[in-house]
Amino acid sequence: MSTSNIVLIVGSLLALIFGNYLIGIFNKLVNLKNNYEKAFGNIDVILMQRAEEIPNIVKVAQRFLEHETTLLTDLTKLRTDFLNASSMDEKINNSIEFSKAIKSLFAVSENYPVLSSNNNFVELQKRVSVLEDKIADRREFFNDSINLYNIGIQEFPNLIVAKTLGYSSKTLFPISENQKAYDGIQF
Repeated sequence: MSTSNIVLIVGSLLALIFGNYLIGIFNKLVNLKNNYEKAFGNIDVILMQRAEEIPNIVKVAQRFLEHETTLLTDLTKLRTDFLNASSMDEKINNSIEFSKAIKSLFAVSENYPVLSSNNNFVELQKRVSVLEDKIADRREFFNDSINLYNIGIQEFPNLIVAKTLGYSSKTLFPISENQKAYDGIQF
């Protein structure tokens, strides 16, 4: 074997090893991206379920909360905004506003004993509360997925491949200041 053949074989092996290494990085980045998109898809399903409950809550509440029409109008608008949202960020921002409006509705309903004792409203309130708990669980998983994705695209040498392919850091699903506030147990 001549020296040029050995150099060619060694060069080919090095190119093959380097190519496989780049393919491994690419596949890892694709996996991380798909995981966070799936995590948001899971949240999106529950957000849609919550949005579908809103017309029922509004119908029941309208009978009792004639003075709170702006709150009911806001809930209906937020539902429409959610259904029309096209990006993940729009849906996340809408979800935060939606949560605030639902908490306000439930707080206002406490001032209307007839509404609070209405079976339809109570059942709807329970269903929405269960959905809110599911959203909280899925948000945690989503944020874990985003965190892994962000770490994955910022690690070296993944950083080089990620920048070349246009991967960029993503934002965690934020918690509003209202959601962080704790007023203590009320008696």
